[in-house]
Amino acid sequence: MAEAADFQGTSPSPARRRLRRAGALLTGAPLLAALLQLPATPSAHAAGQESPQTASGSRTVAVSVDSFSPSAPTDGDTLTVSGTVTNKGKQAVTDAHVGLRVGPELDTRSAIDSVTQRTRFDPGADGPEVGDKYAQKFTQLAPGVAEHFSISVPVDKLNLGANGVYEFSVSLSGQTSVQPWEQVLGIQRTFLPWQPNDAGTKTRTTYLWPLVSSVHLTAETGPGAQQTPVFLDDDLAKELAPGGRLERMLSLGKDLDVTWVIDPDLLASVDAMTRNYRIQTADGTPVPGTHQDVAKKWLAELQQAVAGKDVVALPFADPDLASLAHHGTSVTGSLSQLKDATDVAASTVETVLHVKPSTDFAWPVEGAVDPSIVKVATSAGADRIITRSDSLQETGGLSYTPSAARPIGGGTTAIVADARLSTAFEGDLTQAGAGTLAVQEFLAQSLELDSQTSRQRSIVVAPQRMPSASQAQAMAQALTALQQSNWSQSQDLAAAAAAKPDPGATTKIPSAADYPSSLRRKELRPAAFGAIARTQDKVDNFRVVLTDPSRVVTPFGRAMNREMATSWRGRSGGARDFRNGVEAYLDDLSEQVKLIDKSETKLSGRSATIPVTVQNNLVQGVDHLMLRLTSTNPTRLKIGGKAYSEQSVAVAGGHTQSVKFTTSANANGPVTVVAQLYTQDGQEYGAPVTFDVKVTEITATVMLVIGGGVLLLVLAGFRMYTQRKRAAAKEAAHDPQDPQDAEHAERAEEARDGEDGAGEAGDGADGPEGVEPENPEGTAGRPAEGTEESGTRSRADDPEQPSDPTPDTATESTDPSGTGEKVDR
Repeated sequence: MAEAADFQGTSPSPARRRLRRAGALLTGAPLLAALLQLPATPSAHAAGQESPQTASGSRTVAVSVDSFSPSAPTDGDTLTVSGTVTNKGKQAVTDAHVGLRVGPELDTRSAIDSVTQRTRFDPGADGPEVGDKYAQKFTQLAPGVAEHFSISVPVDKLNLGANGVYEFSVSLSGQTSVQPWEQVLGIQRTFLPWQPNDAGTKTRTTYLWPLVSSVHLTAETGPGAQQTPVFLDDDLAKELAPGGRLERMLSLGKDLDVTWVIDPDLLASVDAMTRNYRIQTADGTPVPGTHQDVAKKWLAELQQAVAGKDVVALPFADPDLASLAHHGTSVTGSLSQLKDATDVAASTVETVLHVKPSTDFAWPVEGAVDPSIVKVATSAGADRIITRSDSLQETGGLSYTPSAARPIGGGTTAIVADARLSTAFEGDLTQAGAGTLAVQEFLAQSLELDSQTSRQRSIVVAPQRMPSASQAQAMAQALTALQQSNWSQSQDLAAAAAAKPDPGATTKIPSAADYPSSLRRKELRPAAFGAIARTQDKVDNFRVVLTDPSRVVTPFGRAMNREMATSWRGRSGGARDFRNGVEAYLDDLSEQVKLIDKSETKLSGRSATIPVTVQNNLVQGVDHLMLRLTSTNPTRLKIGGKAYSEQSVAVAGGHTQSVKFTTSANANGPVTVVAQLYTQDGQEYGAPVTFDVKVTEITATVMLVIGGGVLLLVLAGFRMYTQRKRAAAKEAAHDPQDPQDAEHAERAEEARDGEDGAGEAGDGADGPEGVEPENPEGTAGRPAEGTEESGTRSRADDPEQPSDPTPDTATESTDPSGTGEKVDR
């Protein structure tokens, strides 16, 4: 198979082609001689088989190669292969043995691909067994039973030829009761990379080691200065715990020479978990988190691992560049979200890890690009885009894989990762056999790539964003072997990006029509970006009224970055729920500043004051608000002399404020009034409050009637008072008294009648006519005139009435006052 299968229009070099042809002839000569000596008539044994691969099926027994050590042997090594064989058939396999087979050298990368696609035994391609000495025998394999094997063989017994990649197989041979002859009943193929000495030119290999996770933090935070974060769930703690995905990525990666590619959102989330945090529950009540120690340990180990290493920071929350390019650019503000995510990336990494990262790399999902993706990526400041060779495919007829870096115009460099190496560890690798095969194929492709040419090249490997724990284990095993090999040397991503481009390498970005439909189907839709823009508008409207906007802008800004995360691909329902949750929480916060509902208000008279109350249930204060009260019928009711009036509002956290508006009525009847809060730039804030004002005008005639009624009440009260005084005097006249005292009382009564006015003089005497009242004190012997001063009579003898004011002086002597003395009351 020609190398042209690797790249369209390519072929191996003429010298290498002639060398391999000569080797093939030398290797095939003995086999040809043996075939010529075979009898013309097949034996009875052979007659019972149509071919070795179809006798009973080379998949009757499953062969799993769980260990292949060393992965890249050299001279003097002993190769140990171990695993299991499991009888998948219904009949027992007898006289069985596991043998090792070395196939031909594979001279192209596409030849390696072909080996992985074969399933049945092929004697010509799979090669003969190494020998009975290096086999493990089984008397019987019962159906469904797995048997372990382990075979060790010195490498020099494998009869390997020139440096290169060899097909290597482990087969199970035996017989069944139905087909009682020896045949291959199961086989597993892998690869043996053979480079015992240093290669003339070693490939410079860059391996990206991604620390990326899904979205864990919500926009919600607790009250108080600490703003306790709230997590969607406790999954991040599981990933950080021993054996978890992120714990394995860190533990394995810290001993490797790799370039760390980190999502700053992951760092922010883990850092938040090191302090008090809460977790959302199904009933909506967050509960306290308890994994602070796990987060602290992981973060401390990561800080040590990246010290002095090459670190690349993705934009915050790893936004989906392809989704943004294909569905978000038509939505206002979407590109600004990407720019914000890029700007905050460096500061987040520096704050948490204490290293300065590179932030000028963009990494579209699976390295797939088109012109719109490149445009979006560069708009946020990235000038180096990590793509992949199955997207930016070679069309220049090169016979080898070119270096990763190549200019694509506008000062932008594409870093083209090798697709075969980058996808080597995808799929389910939880079984040991799957991981071992992935490791050996990765090493085989790497060695084959190195042997293509003597040119110095820089190759980049960009694996999947979120490898599982088993995938990470296989990746680390392969990298350990590669970094100890004789054909590769490590290089960081910055050096690979700065390497001299291959002049023959393609630099043409594929068109939008070439973008994989399988990836396009998983993208965020335009509605998602519309929801993000709507949330941003609400944040902008909310922040201007806050005394400390950072308490809202920062958490919601990062939450909107998370709404664009690449990890939402294929999870449209979860992405929608997250977006709705962010917006709902923002609405709930903004509604904490609101107007208190009012009932119908009655307005009597031509003018009055109407109060409107603003309530702030936030922790922080609000200001820069305007409260507008508007009359829907200014002809009947004006507010502040016009149709509406405005007043500025500032309310401290947890308080209310009553704002009073002066109104004037011109006519009777109901008027609907609307109260609405506005920001200072004229944007409505919150819901309006509508209430009715019932106007009742009071006329001058009504005022006269009311005044006359009040006057009559006053006069009536005065008359009652005087009558009560006379009644008291009349009672005093009926008591037995000294004649002088009676005469004294009579004169006093006449004097009081004179003060009350002529109209009152004849209103019924308090006692019999002609009888003078006696002196109340009897034996005092003082003349009655002694109780008068300047024409004013003393009222000391009058009885006290409930309406009389209480004296505010000390108690006076009860003895009669002397002549000319004033009695205080």
